[in-house]
Parts: sequence; structure tokens; C-alpha cells
Amino acid sequence: MPNMEDTTTALTLTLFISILLGLLGLIAFMWGLRSGQFDDEKRFTHGALFDGEDELNAARDREEKLKNAASGDPSGSKLESDLSNPPNSPSKR
Repeated sequence: MPNMEDTTTALTLTLFISILLGLLGLIAFMWGLRSGQFDDEKRFTHGALFDGEDELNAARDREEKLKNAASGDPSGSKLESDLSNPPNSPSKR
């Protein structure tokens, strides 16, 4: 029969390791939030809509222009024509 002190030591060690791993996971998650790892929420939907890398880059550029136009940046002046005529759109094929 195991000694009560050995069981307590094993449980304490297991609990300490579990808490340590949980804190490491939390730190990694917080780092990801602060560094912007989760900011690209439209990447996978754009990946489903566009086939190649060029189309994905064009979609990213249009999205940046949209953000710039919303913030008042004059570099988004061609926004309407870019959004209404995306490159390699099915209507042009």
C-alpha cells in the first residue's frame, strides 16, 4: 500500500506542472493577441473565394484600400472602381 506522503507529493507535483503548463498557454495566447496573430479574420473566406495567390493579394490590397478610405486616407480614392471591377472576376472571363 502506497505511503500517504508519497501520494501527496505526486499530486502536488502533478498539480504544479498542470498550473505551469496552463500559465504558459495563457502567456502564449496573450502574446498572440497583442502581436496581432488573430487579426486576419477574412483570410480563410477570401481563400475560399479566390483560387490563386494573385487573387488573394488583390483582395488584401482592396481591403487595405477600404480601411484607408474609412480612415480618411486619400490613397483609397480609387476604392469604388477597384471594388466594382476586381481582377480576374468571373464576369470578365
